[in-house]
Amino acid sequence: MNDPRPITFVRQWKKEGSSRMPYWIYTDPEVYRREQERLFNGPHWNYVALEAEIPNPGDFKRSYVGERSVIVVRDEDGSISVVENRCAHRGAQFCQEHKGNKKEFVCPYHQWNYDLKGNLLGVPFLRGIKGKGGMPKDFKRENHSLTQLKVHVHNGVVFASFHPDVPDFETFLGPTMLKYFERVFDGRKLKVLGYNRQRVRGNWKLIHENLKDCYHPGLLHTWFVNFGLWRADNDSLNLMDDSHAHSAMVTVRNQGGKGEATAGISSFREHMELNDPRFLDVETEPWWDGPTAVIQSIFPSVIMQQQVNSLAVRHLVPRGPGAFDYIWTQFGFEDDSPELTQRRLRQGNLFGHAGFVSADDAEITDLLEAGAMQATESDETLCELGGHEIADTDTHVSETLIRGMYQYYRKIMEI
Repeated sequence: MNDPRPITFVRQWKKEGSSRMPYWIYTDPEVYRREQERLFNGPHWNYVALEAEIPNPGDFKRSYVGERSVIVVRDEDGSISVVENRCAHRGAQFCQEHKGNKKEFVCPYHQWNYDLKGNLLGVPFLRGIKGKGGMPKDFKRENHSLTQLKVHVHNGVVFASFHPDVPDFETFLGPTMLKYFERVFDGRKLKVLGYNRQRVRGNWKLIHENLKDCYHPGLLHTWFVNFGLWRADNDSLNLMDDSHAHSAMVTVRNQGGKGEATAGISSFREHMELNDPRFLDVETEPWWDGPTAVIQSIFPSVIMQQQVNSLAVRHLVPRGPGAFDYIWTQFGFEDDSPELTQRRLRQGNLFGHAGFVSADDAEITDLLEAGAMQATESDETLCELGGHEIADTDTHVSETLIRGMYQYYRKIMEI
């Protein structure tokens, strides 16, 4: 639901369009508060889990929608519920375990207990002791359930929303983004391979920018430049949904080496070789249908990654204006061969908090945050590579996807 309070920003985003962003959108606590209400608590589907993480009745996983803690749980009937991790009595976060199996949830403070769907089952001393105390006679358990979110499970991926009027999932993504989502999540059973988790110093929007910024990979990342995984001379597409909130960066790797895309690039190492060539032992999978990498940003909560054989979900958890948790779930498919599973894990070392590629992004995010913190009221970022337009492109020498995101952002945030 939208925040009922009027917008009282002292600051104003004075320029039209979305090719210049004021730095205060990354640092202002009032902007951050409104993001929680308009984006994470608004009519958007937020990623919370993979169905494979809770395969059995009673299995649960603690997750987040924005900064709000939620519990994803499989009920005895096999259905999946998502409830807020906040007791209906005094508001305690009753669950501190990351995952497990339970028959019910019990708040440790006053031992109110709930079933797996979040319905209140019992209240100690409901009628008092020896006729004294207890709850009022008009107290009804059915009026005091945990906050229950709307849930959509799509081919093994669980999304949730606090908003009562969230659109259906297919409308939310749109046909182009749904196509790329179902390219990876095509209905085959998923298998979780492991997790990486880090806290990054930087505003949460910066990592969405990073995963919509196809300008930097062929400049910042030595791995990509040298070995052809992601360079300016790759065949590529930048694609968006009609709202421009969501995007997909699509590319086809080449053999790397010296060329137009490496001229004057300091990260290029012409004679760089691998001590372990298995990192580039790529198996072409039938479902790729051409692209060797697709990075899909589903705004505001998650990035879906396919980079050659490495597959991962990158979940964003805001921790105030200046930090976010970045939770990586690496996965494969149940029908993968043992050799393919090992290949996914080995290539997964490119990514995550200590990855040969993603460590660069975390460090840059920290530097971006430092720059934003020292910016003046009138300073702004420049996002004009490829012009001012917002449209799909067939080149990665463009910042169109970032402009698209901020066009949507300005509309929803009413800045």
